Amino acid sequence: MPSILIVDDLISIHEMLEAVIQPTGYATAFATDGEKALVRYKAERFDLVLADIDMKPMDGITLLKQLKQYDPTAVIIIMTAYASTDSAVQALKLGAFDYLQKPFRVAELMQTLTRGVEFKRMVSERESKGAAATTGTFKPEDFDARFVGSSAKIKRVIAQLKKFATAQTPVLITGELGAGHEIAAELLHLGGASSAQPMSTVDCQMHDAAALQEGLIGAESNGGKWIEQAKNGTLLLEHVQCLDKGTQEKLASVFRGHAHQLRVICTTETDLEKLTEEGGFNEELFYRIATLPVVLPPLRERTEDIPLLLKEVVANAVNSQFDVRQIEFTDDALAKLKAYRWPGNLAEFTQVVSQVIALAESRVITSAQLPLRVHELKDWPSLAEYLAGQEKQYIARVLHGCGGDRIAAAQTLGIDPAKLP
Repeated sequence: MPSILIVDDLISIHEMLEAVIQPTGYATAFATDGEKALVRYKAERFDLVLADIDMKPMDGITLLKQLKQYDPTAVIIIMTAYASTDSAVQALKLGAFDYLQKPFRVAELMQTLTRGVEFKRMVSERESKGAAATTGTFKPEDFDARFVGSSAKIKRVIAQLKKFATAQTPVLITGELGAGHEIAAELLHLGGASSAQPMSTVDCQMHDAAALQEGLIGAESNGGKWIEQAKNGTLLLEHVQCLDKGTQEKLASVFRGHAHQLRVICTTETDLEKLTEEGGFNEELFYRIATLPVVLPPLRERTEDIPLLLKEVVANAVNSQFDVRQIEFTDDALAKLKAYRWPGNLAEFTQVVSQVIALAESRVITSAQLPLRVHELKDWPSLAEYLAGQEKQYIARVLHGCGGDRIAAAQTLGIDPAKLP
């Protein structure tokens, strides 16, 4: 029998909730404040905690924080009497499963409790199956093989992906264009217990608002075809920042009802938290999809990985004249590859190296065979330089970095070329 710990400082609330909940087959227990609830949870463990937000000496938000710290899998539903949703959104941000705004209907209460208990059951099942999933057809070392690199930053990402793969919790993957969002999402899906189930991918950038609402929301706001296709599997929303505000609001509601039925992974190239703070993204949806954040580093911040990445791309490249295993990049070519900023990150790196190898007429590739843009400066001038009165040098470096001629740029600006940085 599923067990629910009800936390409220009003005995009348305990009595009312007990009368409603117990006849439906749930066991109930009670605590009158957060401190007592924490002690009882540690002693007995419950499938779900239903807690009021306004209590003393420990309020519902503090209880939520401490419960999640003690047991990250704890399923907590917050009750709030406030007219605004600020406190509810804060609770979601801290890991609450959902919230109920008083006064709530009995049907709404029971629906939310049912989803919470079902979610707890599925989390427990997935955790028990998770080890088998990652040691079966998909092994932990497969993460390292797919995300090539030995830098501290990429190792941290790989460790996060391994840890998050077996969880049912939503993951938000953030990073610049081409940084490896698709690889990370695929690893999260394949490394989890639901890898045998489908991963439904929706590119929010490629569909208009009407198509997104039809596919994600459905006619009655209970989940469209894309969510149905991902049932018991994974829903991947690429470029999630492109959702219009109306779809964002409705999708938050849909996820409320499907939280236990699918794994949600979202990708974005935008600082979604900042966008949310500025009012450009629905706050509730953000905290529902960003529970576990993964930030992919740009290639320019892990240039020590470039030799390994180069080896990987060369092994998969094609040249009609040579065996690609015989192709070598000279030290100066490697230095240029490391110095370039790679605004397109992994995607651009793979495209450039593959093209250079395909067009190579000798097995030794020098820096002269690299595209012109790869000769760009790595270290762009800082704003501090500009503000320090070095405007001419700043402009000259920018012109040079964009492909302009160094000497011509200096002469145009009246700068001694010998003094250019």
